[in-house]
Amino acid sequence: MKRRSIVAANWKMNGNLSLINDMITGLNAVHLTENVDVVVCPSFPYLASFTAIAQREGLQKSIHLGSQNVNEHQSGAFTGEISIDMLKECSVQYVIVGHSERRDIYKESSKLVADKVACVLDAGLTPILCIGESEAERETEQTNLVLSAQLQSVIDKIGIEKFDDVVIAYEPVWAIGTGKTASPEMAQETHQFIREFLALSNAEIANKVPLLYGGSVNASNCETLFAQPDIDGGLIGGASLKVDEFKVICSAAKG
Repeated sequence: MKRRSIVAANWKMNGNLSLINDMITGLNAVHLTENVDVVVCPSFPYLASFTAIAQREGLQKSIHLGSQNVNEHQSGAFTGEISIDMLKECSVQYVIVGHSERRDIYKESSKLVADKVACVLDAGLTPILCIGESEAERETEQTNLVLSAQLQSVIDKIGIEKFDDVVIAYEPVWAIGTGKTASPEMAQETHQFIREFLALSNAEIANKVPLLYGGSVNASNCETLFAQPDIDGGLIGGASLKVDEFKVICSAAKG
C-alpha cells in the first residue's frame, strides 16, 4: 500500500523570522507530489509567526507546523516548558518527541518519551517519535536491541493500535550533524527491521506507519534514500535551514 511521505524540518535552536519568510516563500514555488506532507518545526517563539505568515501566503494547508518538543503535563509549575494546549493554540499539528538530543542532553527516558507520545495523541496531534542508536551501539551490533526497547516502551504505553496515528523517525545518533550518513542499503535494512518489529504486534498497522530517516539527509543523497521501500521521507536538520536545499529534498519525496 502507499503510505504518506513526510519531510519534516527540525530547525533546532536556529532560525529567525527572516528564515520563516524565506522558507514559506521558497516552498510556495515547490510542486509537491500528491500524498506528500511538508512539516516545519521552528523554535517555540516563532510558532505563532509561522502560522500567521503561512496564512498570509495561503499555504497553511500545504505546509504543516510542528513543535520540537512538549511537556507531558497539561499545565503547572514547570518553568520554561510548553504544554500541548499552548501548541494547539498556535495551530501546531505535529510534535517531535524523543529526539536523540533530548534523550542524551536532557536525559529523557523512554518512559518519559512514551508519556509525551500519549499526551500528543490525546490532544489529537501527530507525534514524530524519534528512535536511534549511538555509534558505539551500532559498532557492537546492538542497533536492533536498542530500537526494540525504545519502541516497546511506547507500545506498552499507548498500545499498537494507536500507532495508526504515529510517525516514526529513525535517526542514527552517529549521523546527526556529523555529515555522516548511513548508506541507503543500511538505512533501508534498519527501517525494514522497525517495520517488522511493529508487525509482531500488528502487521496491518506496521505497514501504514510512515518511517522517516533522520541522519544528515541533504540534496545530494535524498533521492536514493527516499527511493528505498521502507523509507517514507526524512527528518531534516541542518539542510532544512537552507531554503534551496530543503526545496530539493521536499521535491524528492514521492509518496
